[in-house]
Amino acid sequence: MGSHRVIGKAHRKIDAVAKVTGVTKFADDLVFPRMLYCKLLRSTEPHATVLRVDTSAAQRLDGVIAVLTGKDLPIPFGILPVSQDEHALCLDKVRFIGDAVAAVAATSEETATAALDLIEVDYEPLRAIASAEDAVAHPDPRIHDYGDSGNLHKLIDLEFGDVEAGFADADLVREDLFFFEGNTHLPMEQHAAAAVWSPDGKLTLWSSTQTPHYVHRALAKVLELPPARIRVIATPNGGGFGGKSDPFNHEIAVAKLAMITGRPVKITLTREEVFYCHRGRHPTLMWVKTGVKKDGAITAMHFRSLLDGGGYGSYGVASTYYTGALQTVTYQVPRYKFQGARIHQQATLRAEARPRHAAAALRPRGARRQDRRTAAARPRRAATEEPGPAQLPHRQLPARRIDGTGRLHRESRRGLRVEEKVPQAARGTRRRARVLELHLGRRLADLLE
Repeated sequence: MGSHRVIGKAHRKIDAVAKVTGVTKFADDLVFPRMLYCKLLRSTEPHATVLRVDTSAAQRLDGVIAVLTGKDLPIPFGILPVSQDEHALCLDKVRFIGDAVAAVAATSEETATAALDLIEVDYEPLRAIASAEDAVAHPDPRIHDYGDSGNLHKLIDLEFGDVEAGFADADLVREDLFFFEGNTHLPMEQHAAAAVWSPDGKLTLWSSTQTPHYVHRALAKVLELPPARIRVIATPNGGGFGGKSDPFNHEIAVAKLAMITGRPVKITLTREEVFYCHRGRHPTLMWVKTGVKKDGAITAMHFRSLLDGGGYGSYGVASTYYTGALQTVTYQVPRYKFQGARIHQQATLRAEARPRHAAAALRPRGARRQDRRTAAARPRRAATEEPGPAQLPHRQLPARRIDGTGRLHRESRRGLRVEEKVPQAARGTRRRARVLELHLGRRLADLLE
C-alpha cells in the first residue's frame, strides 16, 4: 500500500499559531473608530404586560447617543418558520426574568450601564407558569397566542403498527420513567457582536454565532433590508456547543443602533446574560413502555415525552419530534407509538427548573427579589411506590433507578443489587419525576389522544 499524504501523518492545525500567539480576533476583540457600546435593560418580572417604558432620563445622560425600545423593532423573528415569536426588544409583554426591554448605545460601557438605571418600566404582573405540570394544568394566561393548546406549544401523536398487539406478543412488558434535568452551555467566550453601517447603506455584522445564515435572515426580516445589503461574518468562536445557534436579540439591537447612529456599535454579554439567553437542552420527562421477547427482541414500544420549553419557541418543535424519532434508531422496533408535548413556562419557583432562556435564580442589576418559597415552605406530596424489579432478558441494556431509600440500583439479568448511596439532589430529581407522573399522566394522555 502506498504512503498516505494525510492519514497517519502529523499536521499542524491551520489556526494553531494565531491562537497560541493571541493574534486570533474574537468578536469582543474588534475595535472600530468612534465605536459605541451597547447594553440591554432586562425584565425583572417573569410574566407581565409592559405598560410604559420611559427612556427620557437615559437619553439626557452625557455620553448616551441612542436608546431603543420594542416600538423601534416591532417585527418578530425566530429560528423556525413555525415559531416566529421573539422580538429584539419586548413590545407589550415580557416572558421571563431577563427578557430584553430596551437597548442603550453610549460612548463607554460604564455610561451605557448607568443609563439602564435611568430607564423606567411599568409592569402589570401576570400569573407566571412555574413548571411543566403548571403549564398543563393552567392553559391561562397564555404565554403566547399561538400553540396547540393553552400553554402547550406542540402536541404530537404518532403510531406505526399495532402497538397493543406487540405488547400482547411480548414475554415481558415493563414501564420506565426518566427525568432529564436539562443543562446549559458554558463556553469560555460570552456572546458578542459588532455592527457597522456604511455610508452607502450596507450593514456588516460580526458575531460569535454558529449560524450566520439564520442571523442574516433574521436581520433582513426585522430591519426590513434587502438581504444583498447585509453581510454577516461569523468570528472565531471561543466555544459554542450549540449555544450560539440561534439569532439573538443583541445582534439585532446593535445592528439597528448602528443604522440610526451611523457609528459602529458593539455588545458583549456578561456571564449572567449568557444564562439569560441560553438555548440549552430541555428538561424532559420521559415515560416508556417496552415489550420484549425472551431473546431480547423488542416487540413494541410506547414512548411519551414532556419538554419544558421556557418562554419561547426556538428549535422546540424540532426538539419535540427528536425525542420520539430517535428512539427507533439504535434498535429494531417493529411497532411504535410516540406522544410528545412541549410546554411554555417561566420557572420562577425553582432554579433547577430554569426556563430555556434564563436562569430564574439569577437577576439583572437592580432587579428586586422575586417572591420564591423555599423548599421547606412548599407543600410536600407523597411519592408513588416504585414497582419491584423484574428479571430482564440478557440482551437488554442495564437500567438504573433510585428507590425510596435513596439508593441507586442496577437491574440486570442477575436481579437487583444496591450499588451506591445517591446524593439528596438526585433523589429530589426522582421525586419531581414521580410528582409529574402523578399529575400529568392522565391529563396529558387525554390531550394527546
